[in-house]
Amino acid sequence: MPLNKKKKKRKIKKQLSWEKDGEKKELIFKEESQEYAQILKMLGNGRCETYCFDGKKRLCHIRGKMRKKIWINVGDIVLVGLRDFQDQKGDIILKYSTTEARNLKACGELPLNIDINEPVNKDEKLKKVENLDQGFDFEIEENYNFF
Repeated sequence: MPLNKKKKKRKIKKQLSWEKDGEKKELIFKEESQEYAQILKMLGNGRCETYCFDGKKRLCHIRGKMRKKIWINVGDIVLVGLRDFQDQKGDIILKYSTTEARNLKACGELPLNIDINEPVNKDEKLKKVENLDQGFDFEIEENYNFF
């Protein structure tokens, strides 16, 4: 059987059509009904729990254009489109790379106290600090003879 060469060309065209991380692209700022957010938890089925930087947790839906082409992980900075009729839900419009997120932070768009690519959940950070201090404390008696 002959080789199918059409699929390879189609695959290469798809890869070239999407912007690559190495290229410089224009930084997109938020508009009126948009907010910056950080991913807290991936829920599956194209949904995730986000912490928006206006102080609210929202359930967000990954739009279809981004669904299988741009991978979103916990701790990523995204741009969320807010809904007029549902305040607790939103749509993920754009994912920022780490360099773009640092540029947003330098411009003053993001709060200075956030960690890029790390979850915002303060309870997890406290648990990590508490777990470091678990261990045994031994009291040493000075008048103890070994022999």
